Amino acid sequence: MGWIFFGLIIAAIVFAISLYNGLVTKRNRYKNAFAQIDVQLTRRHDLIPNLVETAKGYMKHERETLEAVIQARNQAVSGLQGAINNPGDPGAMQQLSGAENMLTGALGKLFALVESYPDLKANQNMMQLTEELTSTENKVAFARQAFNDSVMNYNNARETFPSNLIAGSFNFEPADLLEIEDPEVREAPKVEF
Repeated sequence: MGWIFFGLIIAAIVFAISLYNGLVTKRNRYKNAFAQIDVQLTRRHDLIPNLVETAKGYMKHERETLEAVIQARNQAVSGLQGAINNPGDPGAMQQLSGAENMLTGALGKLFALVESYPDLKANQNMMQLTEELTSTENKVAFARQAFNDSVMNYNNARETFPSNLIAGSFNFEPADLLEIEDPEVREAPKVEF
């Protein structure tokens, strides 16, 4: 009788360790998925100054728009830095989402103005930068989807029985999705010329 009880205790401990390790694995997956977003958003942020410099030579009277793009880019970089430190944190995800929405809006205004400058539209450097930006926007969308899938998987694991007992005992905090709240900017900005 003692061996059976001892065996059940050992099985319960092994089961609890398995649940704990599963939660750690899922948390690490969503953090890794956010690292992929970081790579793509950093690339996006790095392309924008080149884009603005190229446009600046042609759009001398559109200084306000160019400055708005740079300001939005700087806020997006700041939002990304906050999210890197704690991916999944609701406040960090909201700040990043808001900053990226502002950047997308500013880029949309820039590209709308570019349409008024045929020489700029035909500039080889501008065409290359917009092509790279479009490609990066697509990669950001895929990385965000992978991140959100990983967050959902982690949150499901931490909320379902019996792993919720382990999650509560070891402070596995809920993670927040990275969402774009404004339905008008759910699509990547159109940067085709």
